[in-house]
Amino acid sequence: MKRFTKLIQQLETSNKTNDKIAALMAYFSTADDRDKPYVIAMFTGKRIKRPVNTNLLKQWAIERSGVPEWLFAESYHSVGDLSETIALILPPPEKTTDKKLHEWIQALQELTGAPDDVKKAFILDSWNSLDIEQRFIFNKLIAGNFRIGVSNKMLVNALAKQSGTESNSIMHSIMGKWKPDEITYEALIEGLHVNTDSSWPYPFCLAYALDGEPENLGAPAEWQAEWKWDGIRGQIVKRNGELFIWSRGEELVTEQFPELHFLNEVLPDGTVLDGEILSVKDGRVQAFSILQQRLNRKTINKKQLQDAPIGFYTYDLLEYQGQDLRGETLYTRRKQLEEVLFPLPESIVTASPIVTFDSWDELAEIRPNARENNSEGLMLKKLDSPYHAGRKRGDWWKWKINPYTVDTVMIYAQKGNGRRANFFTDYTFAVRDGENLITVAKAYSGLTDKEIKEVDSFVKKNAIEKFGPVRTVKPELVFEIAFEGIAESKRHKAGLALRFPRIARWRKDKVAAEINTLDDLRQLLNATLEIK
Repeated sequence: MKRFTKLIQQLETSNKTNDKIAALMAYFSTADDRDKPYVIAMFTGKRIKRPVNTNLLKQWAIERSGVPEWLFAESYHSVGDLSETIALILPPPEKTTDKKLHEWIQALQELTGAPDDVKKAFILDSWNSLDIEQRFIFNKLIAGNFRIGVSNKMLVNALAKQSGTESNSIMHSIMGKWKPDEITYEALIEGLHVNTDSSWPYPFCLAYALDGEPENLGAPAEWQAEWKWDGIRGQIVKRNGELFIWSRGEELVTEQFPELHFLNEVLPDGTVLDGEILSVKDGRVQAFSILQQRLNRKTINKKQLQDAPIGFYTYDLLEYQGQDLRGETLYTRRKQLEEVLFPLPESIVTASPIVTFDSWDELAEIRPNARENNSEGLMLKKLDSPYHAGRKRGDWWKWKINPYTVDTVMIYAQKGNGRRANFFTDYTFAVRDGENLITVAKAYSGLTDKEIKEVDSFVKKNAIEKFGPVRTVKPELVFEIAFEGIAESKRHKAGLALRFPRIARWRKDKVAAEINTLDDLRQLLNATLEIK
């Protein structure tokens, strides 16, 4: 636990990739081998089952510390993190422990189903043997949510350097289904379990945002253009007579999309398709808001099947007849993909259409039409590129269309989490509806550190009301909000929802009387519906 606590501190206090990789390498070189699979699991988003309700933790911490509940609430609002707040208010420990990380996790898992008095005794005794930093990590283990600035790629690079194993092999190995209490570190790194799991997906190949003009990429004939679809990236895996559907978030979502189950009967064994799960009706891709009706549901009813039918637009062929094709060129993989998909019903599963063009100027004229088919822009892929694991600059680019924008006024603010816990960084924005203001979006990204401090100072000086951690502020600060789409929504008071809202800029040149109106957004919504 002490070694893991030190690792978290090092990762939290550095913004440099090389420093984080060095810290990870040092940890995996010295930690107990039984701890390492748990750390990899946590850093790759595999949540450990929560054994104790966080409300009970709060109740026990208040009782143990003797802090009044109102003071605990104020402390929580100031700190911004429940696990850290509990760690800070508890009295100093009266003893120490050398229990290892895997022993702590296993002990917590054994609490599942235990009476509350047993859980309480264990938690209080644990708090009494850990210092503040270790208590914070212990509380995070209970909550099951480690939000550390470590990407899968960074973790894999550290593991590859530490172990001497090829990074693509490690990336492949740590994806999919495995349990940290059932696999050794060596077996996980060496991928000894990969071939025993028919469902195993490949690491996704990702693209960088195009940061210049496409003319800088070279000859147009060397590139393939496709629409950038706005759905759920997924892989369809058919092996040993079984079909599996994986999302890019490494979730097995097979049961959510029964329309695709027929592929188990028509795809040859040893086939892996990479593509986009979309709502497709009458041959047209529907808005993402339609697809949302089908996501994260344990059961799918008849109405949902009718209102949001599913299709799969296929980008790539990663495996065919058991052969890994990722090292072949995109040109070769695409030709093979079209042969595989040819006998399938095109209305459900199809190759993502290629956008033909002879010059970059011609493609630039085509690009603004993306919204007509509910796509976000274009993908540019080099025809001689292999299928990389993760991102590799130079081969795949996403060339998105410019977002929609709306001028709004900030009316609510709330403190952030982690490093931003002392600043108001979570904002709610409104437009005008007659003489009233009506909220349309929340956003917390897009400002510089200097601007955050300015807004924080404004909130503290101009707060009108307080509702728990939320402050109502004078409606004076105008911000331009960028968003990718707009849709009707019964869940929002405004009757619409903005997709991926973020702060484009602080409009210091405007006053609140000049912001957009709800009618402006409704007109935009109607215009997008007419296009579709």
